[in-house]
Formats: sequence, C-alpha cells, structure tokens
Amino acid sequence: MADPTPQQVRDFIAAGLPCAHLEVEGDGRHFFATIVSSEFSGLTRIKRHQRVYAALGDRMREEIHALSMKTLTPEEWQQ
Repeated sequence: MADPTPQQVRDFIAAGLPCAHLEVEGDGRHFFATIVSSEFSGLTRIKRHQRVYAALGDRMREEIHALSMKTLTPEEWQQ
C-alpha cells in the first residue's frame, strides 16, 4: 500500500470531522495538521486529538505512522 499524501490525510480528516480550516503537511509517513473545528469547543487537548483519531479510524494504525497536530476552535484560530 502506498503511503498517503498530505491531501489524502486532509480528506480523511475532513470526511470525519467538520472543519472550519484544515491544513496538512507531510512526507507520506509523518504529518503535521492544523485543524480548526467548532467540535473542539470545551474539549481538552487530549480529547481534541482523540476526536481527530476517531475521524481517521483504522487509517491511523495502518497508513499514517505519525501525526502531529494543532487543534483549535474557530475562536482560538482567530486570535
């Protein structure tokens, strides 16, 4: 199986999480995502990351080897 592209990882996240802003960079194995979603309101950083992992599902174990992320609410993103 080919390593996913940053665009594919972006699409995977967007399919499972409504995002106001979403950027993904990476080299096929390691990715960095900036994810802005109103669903993060009131959640701790760990809960926000768990929400992203849930959106990625099995791909997180099988295709994406490392994902660093910055998770923000739209209000936090504006600041």
